[in-house]
Amino acid sequence: MAALLKMNSLPSQGLARPIVITSGSESSSKETVRMALGSSLLGNNLSLRRKCEVNQPQIQRSTRRSESSSIRMTLTEERSTLTQQAPGKGVSKALAYELVQGALVRWREVKDKSNPETPTAVLVHGILGGRRNFASFARRLAQEFPNWQFLLVDLRGHGESTSLQKRGPHTVEAAARDVLQLVAQLRLVPRILIGHSFGGKVVMSMADQAKKPLARPVRVWVLDATPGKVRAGGDDEDHPAELIEALRQFPPLVPSRRTVVDTLASKGFSPTIAQWMTTNLRPAENSDGFSWVFDLDVIADMYKSYENTNLWPMVEGVPVGVHIDFLRAERSLHRWHRDDVQRIRLAERIASREGAGVQMHVLEDAGHWVHADNPDGLFRILAPSFNNLKFTL
Repeated sequence: MAALLKMNSLPSQGLARPIVITSGSESSSKETVRMALGSSLLGNNLSLRRKCEVNQPQIQRSTRRSESSSIRMTLTEERSTLTQQAPGKGVSKALAYELVQGALVRWREVKDKSNPETPTAVLVHGILGGRRNFASFARRLAQEFPNWQFLLVDLRGHGESTSLQKRGPHTVEAAARDVLQLVAQLRLVPRILIGHSFGGKVVMSMADQAKKPLARPVRVWVLDATPGKVRAGGDDEDHPAELIEALRQFPPLVPSRRTVVDTLASKGFSPTIAQWMTTNLRPAENSDGFSWVFDLDVIADMYKSYENTNLWPMVEGVPVGVHIDFLRAERSLHRWHRDDVQRIRLAERIASREGAGVQMHVLEDAGHWVHADNPDGLFRILAPSFNNLKFTL
């Protein structure tokens, strides 16, 4: 791999440094998935690490000082052509992502063995969302845990990853493989995986694809999602499948944001959801009006996969070294059938006897959008995961 990286001088002190990256080089082969798992989740397996070796990023440091510094990077295949559109942005074949670093994180030479690996958490959004959904929450985590860095991604068909034209089938497993390939390319070692709704199944699938005891502990947080098939119902009347279908009825060019709000409201969707959908509009090129930032055909396939994907076998046979935390939103009870809760409680007891872990949490005063409805409560529940993993930089 070749890497193009532009870096401003790092501040001597201050808040977390936001890093916005668009990266590339997708492979759909099973070997690439094994390489991703080898370098990221099974980091000390040397033979696998050699298989997934990538060229060291070239770092250029600017002498200018600024209030906040940023790194913009585009990873591409060595033989691919990079189209430079703006400073630090390009067209490639990988997920778009943002890396938010705590103030104590420093970039290190890949071959400098004296530096420990930077502890990394990966945050994955849900259907019709994007990495920006977790941006504020990730910055808060980075300020509280300055030794950590937080990788936010736009899943296939969403946000800045929409233009990457991923091959089908568009499934939970494929979305998980995309993220695994990305962390392998970036030579990151994720210790915590956090996924909301659809993203919850994505992070479970990431751990599931290891298929063996992990050499490093990984904590998986599943926010308001269950492992099995999705039951009918949604907060109020805002069912995702119905929302996706309603969005597909809009013309390719939407006249205004108000048109979206009024149309969705007339179809019975809540004002909150209708307004949120307008954040997924961008000004159309060479024309008045707006277009969507996501690919609704891809998203429709992804949601069907989410409804039908069954990860109960993984939860009931958690690999050694994996701890899965399920967080149920208090006001999202219809998403959680009593059988689901009882089954998770049983998995808790089984996992504790086998060197793994499963645990259930309840977030009070929150609907499905947990990181928006009760960010303080969510932070309090997640914080011990970062406190319990001690690192020295």
